[in-house]
Amino acid sequence: MSSASREKTLILMRHAKAEEGLGKADHDRELATRGRRDAKAAGRWLHEQGLVPDLVICSTAQRTRQTWEEACRGGAHTEFVEYRRSVYLGGSEQTLETVREDAGETTTVLVVGHNPTMAQLTSLLTDGEGSREAHDALGEGFVTSGLAVLRYAGEWADIDFGSCALARFHVSRGHDD
Repeated sequence: MSSASREKTLILMRHAKAEEGLGKADHDRELATRGRRDAKAAGRWLHEQGLVPDLVICSTAQRTRQTWEEACRGGAHTEFVEYRRSVYLGGSEQTLETVREDAGETTTVLVVGHNPTMAQLTSLLTDGEGSREAHDALGEGFVTSGLAVLRYAGEWADIDFGSCALARFHVSRGHDD
């Protein structure tokens, strides 16, 4: 297998802005109006960048599901979405294990999850490698609707801390339609 065919892209996305959780279980919190706009903008950005995931692994939380739905309204697309409680409940290790187990032969995987896991996982996987500009942007904080685009050369089953380079970090902000 040539190294080119082993090139992989992992996109880690933090859900868009959610409503305050007053009187509602955390798992059931929905997106705020701004969150819907920002998620749609994230979908537009993914489309414009030509980033089409073969697989989306999404937390089971309502706000992450809605983030991906709105991203699709903005132009994002995938054939397969898997909803994993491990991305909602787990930290960096458990989320990474989910990617190892689920990604199979895919080339591009997008994970829609939560902080602090998305920020920690990005830092642990990249270990400072990649675009200085992207690391500087990430240093400002992995805010809602943030997307980290990581490059990885290898099999998904072998992805580990320090094995990726951060190619891009983008924060999507929508506008009133």
